Amino acid sequence: MRIFSGIKPTGDSTLGNYSGGFRQYVATQELGDATFCIVDLHAITVPYDPADLHSRTLDLFSMLIATGLDPERTTVFAQSHVTAHAEASWLLSAVAGYGQLGRMTQFKEKGGEQEFVASALFNYPVLMAGDILLYQADIVPIGDDQRQHLELARDIAERFNSRFGEIFTVPNGFYPEVGARIMSLQDPAAKMGKTGSSEQGTVRMLDAPDAILKKFKTAVTDSGREVRKADDKPGISNLIDIMSVATGSTPAQIEAEYGDAGYGTFKVAVGEAVVALLEPIRERYVELRSDEGELLRLLALGADKARATSAPTLERMYETMGFVRARDGA
Repeated sequence: MRIFSGIKPTGDSTLGNYSGGFRQYVATQELGDATFCIVDLHAITVPYDPADLHSRTLDLFSMLIATGLDPERTTVFAQSHVTAHAEASWLLSAVAGYGQLGRMTQFKEKGGEQEFVASALFNYPVLMAGDILLYQADIVPIGDDQRQHLELARDIAERFNSRFGEIFTVPNGFYPEVGARIMSLQDPAAKMGKTGSSEQGTVRMLDAPDAILKKFKTAVTDSGREVRKADDKPGISNLIDIMSVATGSTPAQIEAEYGDAGYGTFKVAVGEAVVALLEPIRERYVELRSDEGELLRLLALGADKARATSAPTLERMYETMGFVRARDGA
């Protein structure tokens, strides 16, 4: 089985990123041939600071390893280090529909927030499709917010296969049963994201233990007192999901243990469980991030493996689309 997923080096990694991304990556690397990409080319679709991009790429790589990815056995690399991604994106744009791209929810949301909208923001779902399809991925571990983009990648793969021949594996999403989308502690209707969320509602992977506990103590809950998941209890349901992610217990087990506890007691328990989960990760991250030379060595190792894996697919794309290919030595 082949696994691929990517994560963008923007903003500080949050508990939501851990739940929908990092922990899935670690779990799926045990299932087969796994490839994980820091999608730095995606980071330039909106205004950005070059120095910040450079730093955050190394930050994110450190976090991927700190949360459990093994770069010696699993391919972990930066997207810009493998030119096949940009090439595949251009080739796939020939079978990507303008109307489909215009309907992408994230494009409409982010585009509406900006005075200047780069064409890269419109086109980047095609680049994402190329990221996935180059590696013939069977499954793509992603958060719930990426479902629409994965469906577009599937459509592009099927359209290309129908027009030019069976080149691509049509991938399936791999979503966590619990915690696919962690919500803000202050606004349970809004996703806990790297950007756009309130500071008090966002738990960052590198937050100090005291800061994490304070955020959970002030988390918004609902009317009533029972610790039970329900559609009309988004605040407490979110906390139950977070507790499940932090401890591995099922929501039913958590409800059985804390069902008669007050919300205040439960919020403290969730905060303590999150601290216990994140503190070893934070310590490992600090150790890794301090050795930039080793990070660059491991990124180069990952890029070499990614080039070797993606090259045959890219070459088949060129050939089936009718391009004249240069012969060796020509």
